[in-house]
Amino acid sequence: MKRSMNLSLALFAISGSAFAMGMCPPAHIEQPIQQQIDQDKVSVQEQTPQPVIDVVFVIDTTGSMGGLIEGAKQKIWSIANQIAQAQPAPIVRMGLVGYRDRGDDYVTTMTPLTDDIDTVYADLMSYQARGGGDTPESVNEALFTAVERFDWTTQEDSLKLIYLVGDAPPKMGYKDDVKYQASCRLAYEQGINVNTIQCGSLGGTKEVWQEIAQLANGMFAAIQQDGGVVARSTPYDEQIAKLDSQLNLTMLDYGSREVKANQGLKRRQSDAISMTASPEAAADRAVYNESDAGLANRYGTQELVNDVATGKVELDEVEKEELPEELQSLTSEELKAEIDRRQAKREELRATIKDLAGQRAAFLLETQPVSALDGFDQKVFEALVKQGAVVGIDFDPEKEDSVEDTTKEESDAEPTKEVSKEPVKEETKESKKD
Repeated sequence: MKRSMNLSLALFAISGSAFAMGMCPPAHIEQPIQQQIDQDKVSVQEQTPQPVIDVVFVIDTTGSMGGLIEGAKQKIWSIANQIAQAQPAPIVRMGLVGYRDRGDDYVTTMTPLTDDIDTVYADLMSYQARGGGDTPESVNEALFTAVERFDWTTQEDSLKLIYLVGDAPPKMGYKDDVKYQASCRLAYEQGINVNTIQCGSLGGTKEVWQEIAQLANGMFAAIQQDGGVVARSTPYDEQIAKLDSQLNLTMLDYGSREVKANQGLKRRQSDAISMTASPEAAADRAVYNESDAGLANRYGTQELVNDVATGKVELDEVEKEELPEELQSLTSEELKAEIDRRQAKREELRATIKDLAGQRAAFLLETQPVSALDGFDQKVFEALVKQGAVVGIDFDPEKEDSVEDTTKEESDAEPTKEVSKEPVKEETKESKKD
């Protein structure tokens, strides 16, 4: 817990992320970074046939949701790796909505869709379970925010998913709310699948969660109140994390003063994650960054070594003032030699990370406990597999087979049917403690 708090404080201070409150658009302090990311994202979608996978997690952050929130923090990189397995190799963007209720510190918070998963992670680490108290929450406002206030891709054959995760039903008495039925209709019209994951068994939640999933072509699942997440470490985690930190030292950001400043913020954010994340999370992040989908998260908008290696830019086309300050005095030959040296070191590190990642994946598969199949992250992946297949996006065959073999009989029914065991005892409104 102390480690998580340290990471949260460090990342929040560095990223400067700000959350949008209520029905207002997001007020993100680092607008230059987000604007640059959005511009690059648009150009990428115009120039490449890669499928786009947009995923927004809508998470109840009231007092009773502490276990799920901590589990999501542990598993966000693992979930990103599952998404990155998609074939054809996708562009992966993720976003967040945290919600409580009117009268709490905030009603909704928002992290826009981005392929910079480090920013999503930093914002998620700032989530704390607080507030609530009267059971129904502002689910209506949170769902409308997810559907209408995000820049969802318009690319054909893309996958657009919302995961609504909470333990309490919506408060229906607010006259100025857009009710969940209307938001579901908007989502359906835009091809956005709304999946619902119920934590615990509070009375009145299951019926609404199932209805939302049915109205918006999603899947419903019920999990334990704490999310059922199983933290798993391997003998390879620390070494992979260490190699990833060494690879970060090979980065050379270039471009205009604004671009270099934004890239510098990203590097400091990356360093904070590397220093303070658990070995398991750091290893998951390193593996994601080595995937095709994760390259944007690793390099950012402009990184010289990678851009020269991939032919995105010719070294002699880069102006002296666009180079990192420590390289501006080098001759053309010295500059090329430095780029080649860093590229060679990077290839060596990446090869080692890839080898260790393979061994790590095999270890995790061989030691997977049965209890992990009922957790939050597993339910996320089950929806990915089924809904991705509809638009022609396939995930790792071995993993998909594992899901099909281990999913309970209920998961073979209609998408709105429950896909995990119903908790033994149903809670009442009075038993929910926020």
